[in-house]
This record gives sequence, structure tokens and C-alpha cells, in this order.
Amino acid sequence: MRTLIVGSGPTGLILGASLARRGHEVMSVDRDPGPTGGAWIRRGVMQFEHAHGFRPQVPMALQAEWPAALKSWLSLGAQPVEAPDSAGSPQVLGVLSRRSTFERALRHAATKQPGLTLRTGHVDGLVLDRGHVVGARVDGSLVEANLVVDASGRAGHLGRTSAQDGGPELDGDCGLAYVDRTYQLIPGAEPGPMTTPIAHFAEFDGYQCLVFLHESGHFSVVFVRPTGDAALKALRFEAAFEAACHAIPALSEWTEPARAHPTSQVLVGGALRNIYRRQTGKPGLVAVGDSVATTTPTRGRGIAMACMQVTALLTLLDDGADPSTVAEPFGAWCDHHIEPWVADHIAIDGGMVRRWQGQDLDPSLPLTSDLIAAAVEADPRIGQHAAGYFAMTALPETLRPAEPLARAAYQRGWRPTYAAGPKRDDLVNVIRGAVPAA
Repeated sequence: MRTLIVGSGPTGLILGASLARRGHEVMSVDRDPGPTGGAWIRRGVMQFEHAHGFRPQVPMALQAEWPAALKSWLSLGAQPVEAPDSAGSPQVLGVLSRRSTFERALRHAATKQPGLTLRTGHVDGLVLDRGHVVGARVDGSLVEANLVVDASGRAGHLGRTSAQDGGPELDGDCGLAYVDRTYQLIPGAEPGPMTTPIAHFAEFDGYQCLVFLHESGHFSVVFVRPTGDAALKALRFEAAFEAACHAIPALSEWTEPARAHPTSQVLVGGALRNIYRRQTGKPGLVAVGDSVATTTPTRGRGIAMACMQVTALLTLLDDGADPSTVAEPFGAWCDHHIEPWVADHIAIDGGMVRRWQGQDLDPSLPLTSDLIAAAVEADPRIGQHAAGYFAMTALPETLRPAEPLARAAYQRGWRPTYAAGPKRDDLVNVIRGAVPAA
């Protein structure tokens, strides 16, 4: 089978290498030529330098489908985090790594993968024959293929000419914006406080902070705020960012000069949307990864969902699905296994923004997944329903049996405890003290 993959990001490369390892002829096309030395600027990939968390679905997919890429990733310093499961066997909880390190590892392994050709170029459009996609034009030249894969990412619209032609089934502005900055621990320094084995999550009255630990002592500090909160927008200034870190006890520990030094400017993330797109219905064309679904990055689900999709698509092809029609069963799989996560994000993000704006939750209404899961603090019985949700091995609906338990806690007046640190108005004062014009 000849396959043309549009996009050489993680999804395109993992799928392309997996098909090549099966003996197929694969070409992956991207405008980015890849790393050519020390610096690598991924134009059009806003999230490349931003904080990332890698869930276990990612190393599991690489171990099963492309072990050379996993080996390359580990050789660049990526650190698996393990903990014993209920039987005492080691269980991977995630991998500590920067996104840039991950993509470098994939590119390196891809250049050595027989059957996979990497091409730098621009895809001008699809080529159809009697309604079937038979290839694409790359920089004006025809590249024929039995299957064309749209792995062009969140901005890709390959084969989509209108809202009715495979437009988003779900589309919601998450109402959140974020800024982050990368640091590296000084040799010999230990990481700061962690609320999970791979990250530190802290909820405050009006905003959220996260610390993602990466490889070789690198880490990212992230502030998440409502998009409409103009005062907190000043966190994009270095002086305001550092003052905010100093005002929050946990972040102060992480970023104190005796422990770490910054390795980047303050990075601004924006245009965040939760989107789910169905397949276009064009025979011979299938969309994967961010071309299917994008979610708010704060929960680290994006690359995990992409790996889940790659595994499902490979299973269908291995089972004999016709490349020209595989999008139909794959689309049905995505509708069942991926769309619920996007809907979950839309509900969670909307509720979070409303609470940050001062609106109390109404326990008589359906509770969002984060509220159900958070109530384990008030009722430990909820934990038995939440493990699969947190690990993304069970869909959000598996939390529903715990909803009555959570509702009872909220009706009693219980609310999640905020982390130690300034409330939103106090943080604004901190920012204004650091940047008077903010």
C-alpha cells in the first residue's frame, strides 16, 4: 500500500513509521525540514516549546509499534515514571520530557526507518478520480497514493471545503489562556513540590498553576486564566511572571535562584479551542490526531488521544480494512472513543471559567467530570470510579455512578480546597506592583 501522510508531527511520524514497519511504502510531507542543528523553530506549531505532559499511552504506542523511536527518546533523556500496580508490577504513569525533545527523537528515528520517506514541501490539494482520493499535489507535482492521511494538525483542513463538508461536530472556545516559562534545575537540586508523580497541579480562586517536570531537570511553570481576565494578561511580562511565582509558595520553591534558572522567555499560548471533527467521507482520505480532535492542553490529553487513534487505525488496516473505505469504521471508533473527551473538555472548561468569575456551582444540575472527581476528597468511595477516567483507560461516562456521591457532598456545602497562595485579586496586586502599567 502506498500511503501519503500530510504532516510530519508526532501523529504523522508514528503512523508513517508503523505502516513502513509493516512493509508499506510511506511518504510523509511537511513544510518544516526538521532539525538542522541546535535550534529548531517549528513554524506554525505554537505548542512546540510549551509545557507538555506525556501520558502512558504514548510510550506504550511506541513500544508496540516503533521501539526505535522510544529508544531514541530515552537516549535524549526522556524519563519514564513508574509505580507498582495492585499486583506489585511496575506500571508506567507517564514520561518526563519536553515536546521539542520528543519530536527530535521521532525525527531522528524516522530518518533511519526503511520504507518511510520524509519530504519537505507544501500539499497544494487532493487529487480525485471519480470521487476517490488517489493522491495529492505536492509543490505542483502529483504524488499518487492508495491512502492519503491528514495529519496536518489543528489548522489543517485537507479535503474540507465547507462547514457541511466534514466541519466540526463540536467546537467550543475553551475560555482559557495560558502563559508558561521553562527552567532547569541547578545540578544537585531536587524538584519542588509535586501533587502527582509527573506534575504539580494547583487550583486557586480565579486561576490555575501547573508545573510539568521534564527530562534532565528541565521543567515548565504554567499559569492558566480566563481569556477575558485582562488584568491577569500581564503575566506575559517577565517581571509579572516572576513576581507571581514568588507570591505562590509552591512555585517560589520551584523557581528560587538557588534551585533553578530560567531557560526561556515567558511563552504565550492562545487560540485554544476544543474541537472534534468527523471524517470527511471522501474515499481514500482519513484524518488523524489534531485533525480530528484538539483539547485544552492543561490536562495533557492531546498526544495520548493521537496515539490511541493511531493504534485503532492500524488495527483496522491489519484486520483487512480497505484503505479507500477505512475512514468509515475509523470514524465510528473516534465517535465512540475520542468525541467524549472533547465534550468532557468543553463542559469542564466552561464550568471552570464560570466559577473563576464568581458563579457558584449548582448541585442540582449535572456535575462535570472534574467536580465529580474532585469530590473524592469529601467521599473516598468516588475513587473506585475515577481511576480509569484519570488514566484515560475508561471514558468520562464511567464517572456517572459516582455523581450522586459527589452531589451529596456539594449539597452539604463542601467545596474543593484551594491551594496555598493569593486569590485572584491579590495576584493582580502582585502583578501591578511588578509592572505598574499593567
